[in-house]
Amino acid sequence: METPPVKYALGTLSHIEPRTFGEPGNRTFHLAIEAGPAVATVWLEKEQLFQLGLGLQDALQALSAEERDKPSGSAEAEWSGAELSLDFKAGQMSLEYGHESNSFRLTAYEVQTEDSDVSPEDTSSVSFWITTVQAGKVSEEALRICAAGRPRCFLCSLPIDPEGHVCPRSKGHTVFEAG
Repeated sequence: METPPVKYALGTLSHIEPRTFGEPGNRTFHLAIEAGPAVATVWLEKEQLFQLGLGLQDALQALSAEERDKPSGSAEAEWSGAELSLDFKAGQMSLEYGHESNSFRLTAYEVQTEDSDVSPEDTSSVSFWITTVQAGKVSEEALRICAAGRPRCFLCSLPIDPEGHVCPRSKGHTVFEAG
């Protein structure tokens, strides 16, 4: 399946920050993005944020020491269009590294449901470039946010709620408590 063209290419970002709010077990996650007069809120599932953090961490570790120390250039100019405010839930996401600019390009496509009557051309999509320094900060914060959630059961890996957890692998014979 071919990916559709990106609707909004924001260029090099001036600010990106992974954020969360709510109590563990009932949190929401998003990326707050700024590029000139353009701002975007890209909502993510916890697993998407976790995978983004890991992907950036792995990509940064795969770079040579020379590449990590080299300053990132501008792969694409910052958004210079009209004021823009985007707010959507990401479905498909991709990450790529630009050798020439020593920066990363992230692309996010709005989630589409099968019963939606919205055409793919009418859904939001955004791409932007972040420096290696920004990538390191996003990775660190994304992984910190994800680790601050509910503890996981050592038997089944499901989250343990504050009220406890009846583990399916113990067939209900053991109740674990968070703590």
